[in-house]
Amino acid sequence: MNQEKLSLHDVLIRPIITEKALFLREQRKYVFEVNPLANKNLVKEAVEKLFNVKVEKVNIMNMKPKPKRRGWFEGRTKEWKKAIVTLKEGYTIKELEGEH
Repeated sequence: MNQEKLSLHDVLIRPIITEKALFLREQRKYVFEVNPLANKNLVKEAVEKLFNVKVEKVNIMNMKPKPKRRGWFEGRTKEWKKAIVTLKEGYTIKELEGEH
């Protein structure tokens, strides 16, 4: 699947709910796992249309896999892409506010 064929629902995979992500919400920043093919423009468009908000800035990071062991078996976690979306003043994502 190439970048042009990604629908808005394919761009955002899931919200990241961690202690650090919850602290970022006080600064109007929301953290999502996004499709590895997505770029900043696609993430901005998807968040604005799916949650009806205005996005100020998008930061994207590639998360590298970490080595893991379970007894004899060695492996790695998956490689994934993370986006931190900063909303404009006065906007919140109400669907995500009730999760904590």
